[in-house]
Amino acid sequence: MTTSTAARPYPHTTSRMSTTFRSKGSARDGVNVGDVERLVSVAAGGWLMCHGLRQGSLPGLGLAILGGALTNRGLTGHCAAYAALDVDGTGPHGRLAAVRAGQGFKVTQAVTINRSPEILYRYWRQFENLPEFMDHLVSVTGAGNRTHWIAKGPAGSKVEWDAEIVTDEPGRLIAWRSLEGSEVATAGSVHFTALSHNRGTEVRVSLKYDPPAGKLGAWVAWVFGEDPRSQIREDMRRFKQRLEAGETPAVQGQPTGR
Repeated sequence: MTTSTAARPYPHTTSRMSTTFRSKGSARDGVNVGDVERLVSVAAGGWLMCHGLRQGSLPGLGLAILGGALTNRGLTGHCAAYAALDVDGTGPHGRLAAVRAGQGFKVTQAVTINRSPEILYRYWRQFENLPEFMDHLVSVTGAGNRTHWIAKGPAGSKVEWDAEIVTDEPGRLIAWRSLEGSEVATAGSVHFTALSHNRGTEVRVSLKYDPPAGKLGAWVAWVFGEDPRSQIREDMRRFKQRLEAGETPAVQGQPTGR
């Protein structure tokens, strides 16, 4: 069942994005890769080398070279990229209900959508709708304040985690975070702010996460074309298009925002 709403002319659009990488410690010389990342580097590097050499092609050679670099990174415990960024990956790192301050990546994206805050809130609050415009998500299931997320990872892999809603203000704000022990430590929020003079609603999404294998996981994901910065930018573009098209799934049973 769908509810159709005629789209109005869209007079004003904003789209802003900032990505923050927070480093810790000094790591210009010597070992700057943690034990877990070193093990993952060796395992991933060995697999890439074998897979690339078996292909017997130019792209396969590229994979083999990448695998060799990862293997060397794991065996030596030194990452040139970390050294250039003055990042020390050898400190303690635990999986928390959300990402620790000073760790991980933060991505913020804002877009103006020609719909009311209440409509946008109700659509987002039904979390199973998110994979319809968030291309990196496979599914979001659950009920109430607890949900289970499955997302696409690099090289066709998948990652999963459980999350809980920590703030829910109908028509204004939704905030969530992953539970302790999840494969991905993440936290996120979305604000819905009505603009003056009937110019629609500003939707501002902030996501902070520490991917599997820490910064190595994010780097490997980037190598395979899964850059979180471009992901979120495209996700919000699709969200805007979907909601302004005038066709939104039924949101029966969801908070009304009134």
